[in-house]
Amino acid sequence: PHDAATAYVVLMRYKSMDLNSYVYKTKDYGQTWTKMTNGLEGPHTFARVVREDKKKQGLLYAGTETGLYVSLDDGRFWQPLQLNLPVVPINDLTIQDNDLVAATAGRSFWILDDLAPLQHAGIPKDQMALLQPKDTYLFMGGHSNEPRPGLGSNPKSGVTMDYYLPQALDSTELTLEVVSNGKVIRSYTNKKPKDFKSWAGGPQKPEILPSKKGFNRFTWDFRREGLPAVEKVFIFGGLEGSLVGPGTYTLRLHQGENTTETTVNVLPNPNIGAVVADYEEQQQILEKIEGAVTEIHEAVNSMRSAKQQLQHYKNLLKDKEQATTLLEKGDALLERIASWEENLIQPKQKTFQDVINFTNKLNAQLLHLRGYVDVAEPKVTQGAKDRLTDLMQEWATLKAAHDAIVNKEMKDYNTTYEALGLPAILIND
Repeated sequence: PHDAATAYVVLMRYKSMDLNSYVYKTKDYGQTWTKMTNGLEGPHTFARVVREDKKKQGLLYAGTETGLYVSLDDGRFWQPLQLNLPVVPINDLTIQDNDLVAATAGRSFWILDDLAPLQHAGIPKDQMALLQPKDTYLFMGGHSNEPRPGLGSNPKSGVTMDYYLPQALDSTELTLEVVSNGKVIRSYTNKKPKDFKSWAGGPQKPEILPSKKGFNRFTWDFRREGLPAVEKVFIFGGLEGSLVGPGTYTLRLHQGENTTETTVNVLPNPNIGAVVADYEEQQQILEKIEGAVTEIHEAVNSMRSAKQQLQHYKNLLKDKEQATTLLEKGDALLERIASWEENLIQPKQKTFQDVINFTNKLNAQLLHLRGYVDVAEPKVTQGAKDRLTDLMQEWATLKAAHDAIVNKEMKDYNTTYEALGLPAILIND
């Protein structure tokens, strides 16, 4: 693929009981040939096929009677590239979309996803590097993390990237950011989250960025950052972020003061007849829905914190006669916050079937609507737009109520507390 005068030829003599490898190369249209079999060793390891990499000249792949081999130096030396491939004859090799596909005798097709690490094997070994991923189609589904006996696994849905680390990062933080239009929409780290907790319908444990010495591989699943949780509140469908649309995204890798970045093109699903405007409108609506849900959950969390503080002062001041007015205002606030919160979340749901007994509130209504919009077909129906308008009007009313509680009733409570001259730390006489 790089030089019209160059060709590689493989001969097989196993039917004559000759199990040696015969791989030859010509650089002058076949006038002269050079044998290149150093490293193709083993009693049954005779070569069956050789292919040259389409992107890097001199990077060769050989299918043999016992597995796969690679040469980084144009055939001067071969080394095994077996990975999880069984010991099996490889009759043919082809490269498609920068994946190496091996046709085996009796063990089906095997695919080595993205040859970028081999194509960049010569990068400086003392520098962190993030390789540019291949263009990736916006396909979803088909992958299972659970092993299935006798069946292969499809590649993960998302952008699979490779990066090189000169040393293992056990104590140093490594961060990967996905950037769209200058804004970080997703981030990963090699550190396990501290004090992570979840529950039925709660947040998923975040993926950990691998950080071993050498090449590492990781897949961004096309999704934005997850939504904030409200403790012990069941969210049907989970809190993961929505899918992005087609476009060019920046991938940025941080480690201390070292930063390296590249870009990736996310291509539209060619089986869907959508135009750019459809994807743009879909993304705008998804961001609007998730922005509202984020505001709701953060507002509920702040109000729950306020409720805890109000209850705390109620317990401390229940025997203080001078605090009677303050306690009355605190009780009114607690009741007001509880009434406000009841319109936003449904804490009584514990499973997906509980909606029968305990109706969904505004956050669940918004997420239910998101489920109709966050799909492969980006065209948003007029019904979905009308429903979003109704829900956003409802949130605007409840948001105004939230602001009134904070700016008027809580402010009045704080003013009354200050007027009493109560110390921050109360000790009984």
